[in-house]
Amino acid sequence: MCGRYASTATNADLVAEFDVAIDRTDAPVRSILAAPQEPPAGAPDHNVAPSKNVRVVLERPVGEDPDPVRQLRLLTWGFVPSWAESPAVGARMINARAETVLEKPAFRKAAAARRALVPADGWFEWQRSPTATVKGKPRRQPFFIHRGDGVPLALAGLYEFWKDPAGDPEDPRTWLVSVAIVTTTAEPGLDRIHDRQPLVLDPQDWDRWLDPRLADTDEVADLLAYARPGRFDAYPVGRAVGSSRVNGPHLLDPAPVEELEGVVDPTTGEIIG
Repeated sequence: MCGRYASTATNADLVAEFDVAIDRTDAPVRSILAAPQEPPAGAPDHNVAPSKNVRVVLERPVGEDPDPVRQLRLLTWGFVPSWAESPAVGARMINARAETVLEKPAFRKAAAARRALVPADGWFEWQRSPTATVKGKPRRQPFFIHRGDGVPLALAGLYEFWKDPAGDPEDPRTWLVSVAIVTTTAEPGLDRIHDRQPLVLDPQDWDRWLDPRLADTDEVADLLAYARPGRFDAYPVGRAVGSSRVNGPHLLDPAPVEELEGVVDPTTGEIIG
């Protein structure tokens, strides 16, 4: 958790929703994927998976002006510390626990100065059935979790720069810029799906979270501890989302009841299907 999400807004919509000053999603970026990304990086995506280049909102200076500018950029999902020997470590660091990011060597500098927002429609999570099994293991049912109040959803993230020692200094793709999604303890109801959930910040906290000049660890810790239960709705979806090669709006369709077996209703705790 969080290992898959949907982000289907256009870049123009994200620029407006997040008050972005510069859209840099057309800038050349390094990719760690073996094959071309589908859908292409920067396009709406119903099945965003780790290692893809994903759309991220962040604030950094541009040019010689020291003031940070809010930007929409493409970053690789899977955090690669600046001191890593290779980008391969990112596959194990797609998430960062809110409780420890200010202490962990891999994340603490990013938590103090390189914070981002990851726009999403919602995220997917797999529930382990307490009653149904497949080949002796608990059956896993995917759910789609999204805001039920219509407010734009922004996952808290941390980003970092890694430089390829063998790269061309003049090529911007010598640098890999990566992001991890911050997770926290799941709220009541969602904890019937999984014990963790992304840290979702509300619009009133976006400016503080993004501001790289906010380095007071107590203030950052306050943001990391943010919780407001009741913002989210969740429903089971088809199992096709489990393949990162499958994409399209149908992945967000509710699963028919006849396809459910041993699924726990997150609202009532009852077994359905």
